[in-house]
Amino acid sequence: MMISCFDFWKDGMMVEEGSEEWKEMSMKVKEACESDGFFFLRCDEINSKGSCKELFKNMKALFHLPQETKQQYIIPKPFNSFNVHKFMNTHYESFGLDDVLLSTSVDTLANLMWPQGNPHFCETLKGMSLKMSEVSLVILKMIVDGYGLSQHHISDVENMKSCSHVRLNMYNTDKNNTANKDTSNGHTDKNTLTILCENEVQGLQVLSKTGTWVEILVPQNCFVVIVGDTLKAWSNGRLHAATHRVIMSGEKERYTFVVFVAPKEETKIEVPRGLADDKVHPLRYRPFNFGEFISHFVSTRNDNAVDVFAGL
Repeated sequence: MMISCFDFWKDGMMVEEGSEEWKEMSMKVKEACESDGFFFLRCDEINSKGSCKELFKNMKALFHLPQETKQQYIIPKPFNSFNVHKFMNTHYESFGLDDVLLSTSVDTLANLMWPQGNPHFCETLKGMSLKMSEVSLVILKMIVDGYGLSQHHISDVENMKSCSHVRLNMYNTDKNNTANKDTSNGHTDKNTLTILCENEVQGLQVLSKTGTWVEILVPQNCFVVIVGDTLKAWSNGRLHAATHRVIMSGEKERYTFVVFVAPKEETKIEVPRGLADDKVHPLRYRPFNFGEFISHFVSTRNDNAVDVFAGL
């Protein structure tokens, strides 16, 4: 699989919106999202001050706290809290944080894990989350431009990135795990876009359109950008939501920092008129409420939830 890799920066500056270079990049981003459902994004400018390295250093300290300390982080909202998962030979722990940019979730976690708090951890995590949110809007604007949609559809994609939920993950090879040897069939993300940063320990696999699992070797200083089901539905199925999973091997721990860009629960997702027609691209998804879609998925755990819930 030849995977697209983009760099939105030149001489320290973001590609100018509306320029010929922007338009060319927009077409390439759209095509990568249609064909593969994901791409690499160089993050040299985002990580110019070593923010990724600092973040993973803090994450290592977090995940190596006593298990009873980590288990204190309990949030009733789905996909938050501290969780432990096991499948195949992979042991996986995660912390889910609600909208980092608009809530006190980071401070709540830090004060719970470290009685004296951890300002550096909070500052680093919030800073990276903000950068990811800004990048996600650039990507979504490029998709709008790539399809030649009018500028008023920018408000659509702005609404689809209203929230930035974060997940901190630690994976390692669990050689002693015999409780759950089921093969992971992978999943699609239910949100708009996912931006993933890893600590250079590989493990990500993507299911190709031919049904083959492909190991994704993420280049150094790159993020992985993945299309979610909500963006797939908004695009009338033109964009591909990539099915993916993590399979570990080797002795090193894998840390990932993941930002899930999503709409607010009350947001209405609707296919733009320019992406549906009577012949080549008939309408595939009815308008739907994002919060109701997520509630449907949480109750059914059906990975094909967007087609069952909103498909025509």
